[in-house]
Amino acid sequence: MIGLVRFLYLLAVGLWIGEIAAFSFLVAPAVFRVLDSAAAGDVVGAIFPRYYLLGAVAGATACGLGLVLANASGHPRWWLAAVAVLGVGLAATVWAGMVVQPRARSLRVAMQAAGPESPAAAEFRRLHGRAVALNGAALLAGLVGLGLSAGALRQ
Repeated sequence: MIGLVRFLYLLAVGLWIGEIAAFSFLVAPAVFRVLDSAAAGDVVGAIFPRYYLLGAVAGATACGLGLVLANASGHPRWWLAAVAVLGVGLAATVWAGMVVQPRARSLRVAMQAAGPESPAAAEFRRLHGRAVALNGAALLAGLVGLGLSAGALRQ
């Protein structure tokens, strides 16, 4: 049974890291390279709700299963450290998906109506920077959590 929990844990962490990396380094740049800015924004905006939902589900699953593994381990500190780091990444994902992205979506509409030099455009750029930082934090947390998990599996 613990083997299945380990597999599902690693699957959740891998899915989360892979999702962030694929979207950030492959999908979004390609969409913005091929389409004009407004159309690319529409495509990426349509992806975001599912992107953040998948990230939150994978992150929460990893955290929950990490706690199960910590409880079953004779050396829980590695697992608890991994869960703590993954929890930071999960918080970043949830904040980006529940707070930053909805606000940026509404600002994007206002920016398109008011123009690129409007206060809405400046606020949108600020929120975009925040979303990128949160996405980077989630990716880094996933990678560090995976490294700590490797240490836990060696015990």
